Amino acid sequence: MMLGAILAGGQARRFGQDKALVEVDGVRLIDRIAARLADRCDAVVVCGRVLATYRCVPDRPAANLGPLGGIAAALRVAAEDGFANVLTVPCDVPDIPDDLSTRLAPAPAVVADCPVIGLWPAALADRIDAFLGASDDRSLRAWARDCDARTVPALGLANINRPDDLAAYLAR
Repeated sequence: MMLGAILAGGQARRFGQDKALVEVDGVRLIDRIAARLADRCDAVVVCGRVLATYRCVPDRPAANLGPLGGIAAALRVAAEDGFANVLTVPCDVPDIPDDLSTRLAPAPAVVADCPVIGLWPAALADRIDAFLGASDDRSLRAWARDCDARTVPALGLANINRPDDLAAYLAR
């Protein structure tokens, strides 16, 4: 079984407002991503924020750890709820491919040009907790190295970090 996890705990400083709630074609980014994950995963959680319409979990072990806090939260939920793997995607990459989990399998693996997109075995829950407790390097690439994650080729997906990114995405 696979858990889909939307990483949505960021501050969106470069964007200037809450990216997850920005609408594209009348649909909030977070809703668009949740729908795409729901078609590919057995369940979906939102990490790092609270939204009434989703199962939400706080970043672990605390807020403001970047994407690793969300991944740690998702891995813990997956381990406790009996999921084998977690597919992580950020709230600002609206067009994940239909075959994303297939491209990433076997876990652990990350996407070269967006390592926050990854497939992680739930069995890594304790290991990421230990990593976060022992390392000052909170980068996703450091975590990927630590758990021997493979890097799959870049996907060239739109990543909406700034208002200009959204304008370019909408102009496509």
